[in-house]
Amino acid sequence: MPKNALYAQSGGVTPVINASAFGVISAARRHRDRIGSVFAARNGILGALDEVLIDTAQLTDEMMVQLKYTPGGAFGSCRHKLRHGAELKRLFEVFEAYDIGYFFYNGGGDSADTCLKVAEFAQYHGIDLTAVHVPKTIDNDLPLTDCSPGFGSVAKYVATSAREAGLDTASMAASSTRVFILEVMGRHAGWIAASAGLASADAFGAPHLLLTPEVPFEAGRFLRKVDETIARVGYCVVVAAEGIRDTHGVFLAESGAVDAFGHAQLGGVAPILAGLVKQHLNQKCHWAVADYLQRSARHLASATDLAHAVAVGETAVAYALAGIRSVMPAIVREDNEPYRWRIEPVPLADVANHEKPLPLDFLTSDGFHLSPRGREYFAPLIQGEAPPPFRDGLPDYPQWQFVTHDKKLPGFDPSRG
Repeated sequence: MPKNALYAQSGGVTPVINASAFGVISAARRHRDRIGSVFAARNGILGALDEVLIDTAQLTDEMMVQLKYTPGGAFGSCRHKLRHGAELKRLFEVFEAYDIGYFFYNGGGDSADTCLKVAEFAQYHGIDLTAVHVPKTIDNDLPLTDCSPGFGSVAKYVATSAREAGLDTASMAASSTRVFILEVMGRHAGWIAASAGLASADAFGAPHLLLTPEVPFEAGRFLRKVDETIARVGYCVVVAAEGIRDTHGVFLAESGAVDAFGHAQLGGVAPILAGLVKQHLNQKCHWAVADYLQRSARHLASATDLAHAVAVGETAVAYALAGIRSVMPAIVREDNEPYRWRIEPVPLADVANHEKPLPLDFLTSDGFHLSPRGREYFAPLIQGEAPPPFRDGLPDYPQWQFVTHDKKLPGFDPSRG
């Protein structure tokens, strides 16, 4: 009898994470002789622990098409660090109850760690389970892959926003706002902030300054650049990563709180930068935080990114059926013009708990602008449009309502065992 599969989404969602779910589920359906039911855990690994499972057989062909074009996490996501002991034991009790032989965990670096723990537990205890990590992260900081599904669409949104906000600022600069600051995600890596540089077609176009965690922030140097740009262009648009640090390595916007994985919670760098501009340059400054808007803007998704997202989901199933376990499907760039790519497996142990910083040569020597090499890397990832269906002038997104499977096990007590 074919074994069943469990799929779950984890961490911050992306414009195309559901496209990876589409890839996994549709690929599994093409191999019903090898994979029986495909269950999706509601709210990531927490749903698996609580045995809140969705049989994806309830997704009709029409719903599957909708899944591919819907932002957010259709099955719910979570931020939870899976603990050894009671939690791992409980997870495998659920696997046994539902005859799970394949585990597909769709997420970023922390999710890779969870998937690796599951794989190692199975191997240590001689359990026949194939675990494959399905990559996604808008931060683009997963190692061993050229890019991460989700990033290309966010880069497209941020670069578009920077270009459009630049035109707005330029129109008002003579008598009003001369500085606009856009804060984007990127706690430790500046991939998103740097990608906004694609919007600048020449030395006069916005954005004029890029601030990334890889380049230590110096207030005086920043203010001089802003002042020089206003004198040269008439206004200044800045795109700043939330995780920029000073020369001592301290986050400018650290709030003091941490998340479930121990990562510092950042309190908003844009208003801090705007305060510096107002105080020292006496320039009127507006700021905005892209926040959830950048990672949910499915209406502006990159067709290239969508193709990546579907492909890693499909390939994860192919690897599992081939007995290739404890891996992540990684995107390998073959050429830029025309853009060509393929997918290869990389060891999950080399992905979990590792981050890929933005290469410094993707920026100019002053650290404020995108270099030709950076532009060459980013440009293919935002190519192509893949808009969702529209209805009455708005994207036609479903509000997912799934029936969960009747529970088979007693409720989970995390203090047990």
